[in-house]
Amino acid sequence: MSVDRPDEPSGSSPDPDQGPAGVAGPLVTLSSDAVAAKDRFAWYSDQVQEYIFPITLSSPHTEDFRSEVTALQLGTVQVAHFTFPPLRAARTARHIRLADPETYQLGWVRRGSLGCTQVRNEGFLSAGDMVLFDTSHPLEADIRGQAATAEVTVLRIPRRSLALPAAQTDRLLARRLPHDRVSGVLLRQHLDTMVAHALRLGPAEAHRLGNVTADLVTCFAADVLDRSGLAPPESRTAELRARIVAFIGLHLGDPDLEPAAIAAHHHISLRTLHTLFRHEPTTVAATIRRLRLERCRADLADPRLGHLSIAALAARWGLVLPAGFSRSFRAAYGMTPGEFRAEADRARGGRPRRDV
Repeated sequence: MSVDRPDEPSGSSPDPDQGPAGVAGPLVTLSSDAVAAKDRFAWYSDQVQEYIFPITLSSPHTEDFRSEVTALQLGTVQVAHFTFPPLRAARTARHIRLADPETYQLGWVRRGSLGCTQVRNEGFLSAGDMVLFDTSHPLEADIRGQAATAEVTVLRIPRRSLALPAAQTDRLLARRLPHDRVSGVLLRQHLDTMVAHALRLGPAEAHRLGNVTADLVTCFAADVLDRSGLAPPESRTAELRARIVAFIGLHLGDPDLEPAAIAAHHHISLRTLHTLFRHEPTTVAATIRRLRLERCRADLADPRLGHLSIAALAARWGLVLPAGFSRSFRAAYGMTPGEFRAEADRARGGRPRRDV
């Protein structure tokens, strides 16, 4: 599920620190409290239909359906926390034809239980478990509450952002996903940390964290596929490459991140590493350089980092040679880092600075 920010979300719960309609930067909160008890279920259903995707909901608690959604937007990635009474949800082929956002939805059951079916897979989850859905396939879910309340955190990412073969990812749908290894623990901690500090996020940082989140989900999904035996041998190469790309994204700040270190971490030879990227648009080293430049470019446009020199921003992402960074940046974006930062200042209406 996902929640897009409406211009004036009816029934939202304003907060004086957040401004109108519970909106604070990339964070938005919608609550049924402002709606009459008898209208709350209809209101919630309307919100889901309009701002998430077409789906049919039913519940034994329609007379007073108390619900709340807090959503954090991270570029094309979204984290949302749902609190609601028990309900059943069915998304059919007809619903998909009406609208399909073409996203994966990773659910984390925080309270209650969830039974679900998708692409002939069936799963039953208790509090603490995680599950993956695909909006492009029919889905049935029965969500039961604990003490009459269910809580679910849902992470939405575009299908194209999950760097794994779709045919293999489909094997994970509607299954209880083991999350006790490092990738699962990191992902859960990452989600909690972002929500806890959401009010401090600016647009540039939110966008960067969206990329990191997609990398973490790719790493987690690839790990589940690999150790569960769900992936056939011919797909292992793609999964290993996806794990390596996710690893690179998470360690860009390490100046010692280089092909040899990556190969050693993944227990493969340097030759095998280069073979994995043979049919990719860029080499391993070029991939590292491109991702570092992208992170630096976002930092240069972030006014909250204006007190840091260009050299300091480059060092944040493992680029410790200022002259080489400047040449690479100009080659990639057609201007020097200083020119780009000055242009970003002018676009915001600020005064261009002299930087080092």
